[in-house]
Amino acid sequence: MRQLKVVLCIALAVLACSCKQGSKSNQSKPMALPPAGSIVYVQLDTLVNQYDMFNDMKSDLEAKVQDIQNDLQNKGRDFQSDASDFQTKINKGLLTRAQAEEQNQVLSNRQADLQNLSQQKQAEIQQEESDMYNKILKSVRAYLKKYNETKKFALILTTSTASNNVLAGDESLDITNDVIEGLNNEYVKNKKKDKGTDNTKSDDSK
Repeated sequence: MRQLKVVLCIALAVLACSCKQGSKSNQSKPMALPPAGSIVYVQLDTLVNQYDMFNDMKSDLEAKVQDIQNDLQNKGRDFQSDASDFQTKINKGLLTRAQAEEQNQVLSNRQADLQNLSQQKQAEIQQEESDMYNKILKSVRAYLKKYNETKKFALILTTSTASNNVLAGDESLDITNDVIEGLNNEYVKNKKKDKGTDNTKSDDSK
């Protein structure tokens, strides 16, 4: 249980840090886009961290992590209280040997269940975080493909802390801000479209 809490807290800290770093990077003034046929690049970390879809999904994941932490802490407090009560009864001789063995087994089973639950929730959060990043990157790739149908760049490279394909580049070839603006505009439109569809379904069901 303690291990899950530490892991989840670290994950949240990383997400928070990356988001702050990204917001600083987008302070620069917008530049004119390079002409068609240029080799350009995108700062992937900045793009992802300033993508509204990522921030919405990150908020949902943070809320789920907090719920899991609260649930595990409550279960842990209940277990500690019952274990303490059991020890008090043992010390005062209020339990027979058979009763003590039975309650001890019950507590041992609860402790094992808590540990299993902790590991299960940790795996769930790690999988959801992985799925989130995969979904974000899939969305970015799809947008860049459509984006370049009109921009006609010869090549769009990516630079990130994990995999840097651009060791040094002219800032005029950095199209990150333009891509972020387009991604977020598309995301807002899709959200409104989805909301409208949901409202239509709700009206039809009445």
